[in-house]
Amino acid sequence: MTDAFTVDVPVRYRDLDPFDHVNNAVYATYLEVARVDYFEAVVDLSVEEFPFVIANLEIDYKQPIKQGDEPEVALWISSLRETSCTMEYEIRVDDDIAATAETTMVHVDSDSKRPSPIPDAVREPIVEYEGLEASA
Repeated sequence: MTDAFTVDVPVRYRDLDPFDHVNNAVYATYLEVARVDYFEAVVDLSVEEFPFVIANLEIDYKQPIKQGDEPEVALWISSLRETSCTMEYEIRVDDDIAATAETTMVHVDSDSKRPSPIPDAVREPIVEYEGLEASA
């Protein structure tokens, strides 16, 4: 991978807590916006056909995001396994990292609602975009 996939996310008034900082729970929404954009751009998957669920989410907060800031989310897939992948994120404001995060995304069969192998049509564009090894 040469550069991480990045998405600008606006700070909305409703995102703010009483201290005019973005509420900590909203960071997860910023990750979701970036994740959906990534899968639409890289894999051509729309949100309506999104076959992944979050099995784990971790966020490390480094500094507050405030009204007037213009955050961007950078993300990449660091590990691609048979039925899951690990996505890593940085929420950045200017040149500073406001938060880092990681999600474990599990591919789920729409009928059985159970983990299932990531199809080649999803796997191959990720491998190519990220420059990952092609093994499962």
